[in-house]
Amino acid sequence: MTDSPGKKIVVTGATGNVGTSVVRLLSEDPAIGSVVGLARRVPDWSPPRTTWHAVDLEEDTDPVELFRGADAVVHLAWKFQPARDPAVTWRTNVLGSARVFEAVAAAGVPALVHASSVGAYSPGPDDRAVDESWPTHGWPGAAYTREKAYLERVLDTFERDHPETRVVRMRPAFLFKRESASEQRRIFGGRFLPGPLMRPETLPVVPDIPGLRFQALHTDDAAEAYRLAALGDVRGAFNIAADPPLDAKVLGELFDARPVRLPSPVARSGLAAAWALHLLPASPQLFDAVLRVPLLDCTRARTVLGWQPRHTAVEALEELLAGMRRGAGADTAPLQGHTVG
Repeated sequence: MTDSPGKKIVVTGATGNVGTSVVRLLSEDPAIGSVVGLARRVPDWSPPRTTWHAVDLEEDTDPVELFRGADAVVHLAWKFQPARDPAVTWRTNVLGSARVFEAVAAAGVPALVHASSVGAYSPGPDDRAVDESWPTHGWPGAAYTREKAYLERVLDTFERDHPETRVVRMRPAFLFKRESASEQRRIFGGRFLPGPLMRPETLPVVPDIPGLRFQALHTDDAAEAYRLAALGDVRGAFNIAADPPLDAKVLGELFDARPVRLPSPVARSGLAAAWALHLLPASPQLFDAVLRVPLLDCTRARTVLGWQPRHTAVEALEELLAGMRRGAGADTAPLQGHTVG
């Protein structure tokens, strides 16, 4: 009698914030025989039982052969920039994802785990969290939320046409870890945001913007949900987030700073001015979307997946801020760190 070779899991976008955590957890799992990491640039990082392939989903790449024999494909690949050219992000995020879905079916992969987002949800109520039945029409003003919502519709059609494929849609809150600090600073804050500014002593006040309340999750906790979804006999959507929701009061306690009321039109005008001057890479439309994302009810992830976060939202944010202060990163191209003077 021979031992089972273990499962084969393919991960797209395997070198980013979420991908590195997912690959690491999968490579440490004795039930996994091999992990195939797909990324635009092959890293020097070599986790156990992991092989790498250079794949750019912005091109007309057909990953069918790389998917053959896989027990699951975890699709994480996503491009946030250039936010000023949404046609470019559409080609990678929407058209590239559609090619991945088609390749999953063509290769006969039994399971697809797709990285959706809280951003796929329509604006939610102020007085309660929403479960996975809440509409996923996104916020039309921002490219990120449009693309996440559009892919929800693509998956609706995919599930209708391929009922034999087990499809899981992960809808996480904002994902933070120390190693993603430099990447997230580049994507959202830009090169003019000094990392040392993220120290409590430099911020005597924090802006209290009406409607600005969001959830966060440590990336490693999100990766555990992906691992459970790839290996378990589950289908459908799962909200994943940690407590507490982050607002001006929580941020004030974190920075030992005083919340100061700032009307949202004033905050948006400042962001729009910085965007127009090319001082900020994140668009004011993304700010509009963040003000409208609902809070997530994660009951289904806990009861069906058996998932529970190990870190609080505050701990995840604290780790990100500490990473920003130190220019933290990892040994992959997306997560490359920088030296802080």
